[in-house]
Order: sequence, then C-alpha cells, then structure tokens
Amino acid sequence: MVKQLSIRRYSIPNEMACYFMTSWDRESLPFLRFMTTGRRVQDRSRKKRVHDLEIAIEKWKITSKVLFLMEVLKREPEQIIPLRSLEQYRRQINLPKPHKISDFIRKSPKLFELYKDLKGVIWCGMTKEADVLVEDEAKILEEHGEKAAEHVTRFLMMTVDKRLSIDKISHFRRDFGLPYDFRTRWAYKYPQHFRVVKSEDDVEYLELVSWNPAWAVTELEKNVVGVNESNSPTPGLLTLPFPMKFPPNYKKIFRYGGKIEHFQKRSYLSPYADSQGLKAGSQEFDKRAIAVMHELLNFTIEKRVVTDHLTHFRQELVMPQKLMRLLLKHFGIFYVSERGKRFNVFLTEAYEGSELIHKCPLVLWKENVQALIGYRGRKHRIESFSDFSDLEGYDNLFDDDSKGENAIAELESVDTIAGVDTIAGVEDLSASDHEMEVREIYTAYTGS
Repeated sequence: MVKQLSIRRYSIPNEMACYFMTSWDRESLPFLRFMTTGRRVQDRSRKKRVHDLEIAIEKWKITSKVLFLMEVLKREPEQIIPLRSLEQYRRQINLPKPHKISDFIRKSPKLFELYKDLKGVIWCGMTKEADVLVEDEAKILEEHGEKAAEHVTRFLMMTVDKRLSIDKISHFRRDFGLPYDFRTRWAYKYPQHFRVVKSEDDVEYLELVSWNPAWAVTELEKNVVGVNESNSPTPGLLTLPFPMKFPPNYKKIFRYGGKIEHFQKRSYLSPYADSQGLKAGSQEFDKRAIAVMHELLNFTIEKRVVTDHLTHFRQELVMPQKLMRLLLKHFGIFYVSERGKRFNVFLTEAYEGSELIHKCPLVLWKENVQALIGYRGRKHRIESFSDFSDLEGYDNLFDDDSKGENAIAELESVDTIAGVDTIAGVEDLSASDHEMEVREIYTAYTGS
C-alpha cells in the first residue's frame, strides 16, 4: 500500500506521510504531493516588492479618504452635512473607533470647516479653497468627457455582447475619470457611441451603438507601430511584445530570460477581435487576457486599478477564472501591490520610480488636493454660522470653545485602501478581495 502511494499522486497530510514512509519511500518523494499550509501574499519576500510602487500606493491613503468626504459633501444641497451623519461612512473611509470623525476633518483645515448652530448641532462644510477645487474638477471632467467616452466605448467593443452592466462600470468611475453623476446624466450624453438599455429583470446596461474601426486599435499598437485612426487595420493576430520593467534588485530575470523571450515572441489575439473560439487555459487564451488587462490599465488615469474590479468582467471579456494568478505570473508587465486591504495592479511601463510618467489633468488635480491635506498644531474652536439657506432666521448664533477635547489622533498608521469609488450604493471599500485564493497566489508569485 505504501509503495502504491509513492507512485500515484495523492494529497495527504505531512504528519501521515511521515508515519507511513519507509526509507524506500523517502527516495521517491518527487512522486508525492503533500498538502501545504497556505501563506498570505503579505508574507512574501521583501526582495520581490517594488518599493517605488508601494510608495505610490501609500501616498494616496489619506487622500482617498478626503476625496470620499468631498464626494459626500458635493451631493448635499448646500454642500454641508451634520457631523453625526458622517458616522455612517466610517466603514467606507476605514476609520475605526475610537478615532473621531471630527479629528480627522480637523486634520485638513484648508479643505473642511466645522460649524455649530443654535441647537448645538455641529455641521461640516468645505472651505473656499475646497470650493475652488470642486469647480476646477468639474471643468476638468467636462474637458475629459470625450476621452472618457472613447475609453468606455472601446471597453464595450472588447466585450462579447458589446454591452456591460452600469453597476459594474461604476466600479471604474474614478479610474476612468467619470463624473459622480455618471449614472443619471453622463451615460446619456453620448448617444452616438452608447445607450442605456434595461433587461427583462430590470438591470441597466450600457450598450454599444456602433462599431468604430478607428478605435479598434490597442494603445500598444499606437505606441510601438505608430498605428493611428487613419490607417487602422482589422483586429486580428498581434505579435507586438509587451514593455516590461523590473526593479534594479530583481536578479531572476537572467534565470527566466529564455521563457520571457519565448512568451514575447508568441502571437496573440487583439482584445478587439472575436475571442469566442479560444480554448480556456490555452497559451493563446492567457496571452489575450494579458492584452485585455494591458489595454484596460491604459484607459485608467493612474494606470493602476483595484484587482477585484477587474474580476467583475471575467465573463464579459473572456478572461481566466484565476485572473490574479495570471497577473502575478507576469511580473514585469504588471505589478501587484498588497498594500492595504485590497490589492492594486500597476502597469509598470507607466511609472518611473513612484511617479507616473504622463500625468493627465485629473491626476494633477488630485495632487492639488493632496497638497492641502495635513495639519499639525493646536485645534481651533468650532465657529458658529448663519449664512446657510436651510438655517435662515438663526441670527443670534454663538461660539463654543472646544478646548479640553482630546488631541488629534494620528491616522496615518490606519490601514486604508487606495481607491475611492462612487457614493451611490456606497461600496464597502475595506472589504477583502473575494478573488484571492491565498495559497495559490503566493505559489504563483514566488514561483515555488
């Protein structure tokens, strides 16, 4: 019986294997497959991390929270909200107790203000500097609208049925630079490209209206070959190699050089070509999936995205079930960061160190917001206010000295996510990535 176990592949616990093993069996260890304990991706070797890209995630932690609060305030009629109403968003900004919402708001006095009315209710609003930033963002989004419409249209062109659920697209709202009224107004603004339709079960979809052959050209073709809208070919097989970038201390490139070269020479199907004939699990299937993810990341304003946003579209884009494993396997084209509670995937070619090589106006706007975040000093008292329309008639407002309250909590150490999504149907941004199967991801990443 023992010899049969050594010849055939069985998954048996390590302790049982050691109990039954003889000296002859120990020599046949390569034939046995032991059950191994799963390890977190966060436990991987530091040498496999790209420090600069980890910094790129880290620097946006607090900014993502601030942008979320600005979104909340923008949706209010007077752009003010009672402080106690912000308690419902603790989970979305990943602010655990005992940290106070008021302390977090006071950390950015150039962006947020706190007021108290006659009844003692504390309100939160935006400063004049923040109002200017909101106006600037609206102008940038308007100017970016045509480009965003092109990216959404090309996204639809890559799908099997040439349509996508609006709920799913909303996950990419900030990544694609879409306005917060994406569902109610923006989706109806470009009827020449797409339209909103409802299914029998009352689900809203964004559907492609007409195929644009000039847009069926990948960003890689534009950058490498110089293909443009005037000479766009019919989507088919491509042989263009993917740009790769490795950290300076990554020495395994020499060990895998031959495999990388073989992979780069292999032809693959364009993301815009019909892919229904591809066999799942084949090399052609996987390489096309890489091309699809490469194209999608090029559409995002920061050339990175939360990984489980990609997993929502596996069926529509004909991508493998183990998508995370594919991303980890092709280290050099992509980089997966486990910073925070959700994984982020980067397009490595788009970064020089921790900075984007080409920054669009929306990224520059985010940097302007980031420049106004941060505060170290004494807390000021909460001022009274009398100039809001919903409080007209309160003429004798009073000030209240807030000294004696706890000092401002240090929140930088709070583990946060790096992406902020739409407020509508508020998503739990602190949730774990449901796609992760940790043992397989770790094995794929370390190659062990």
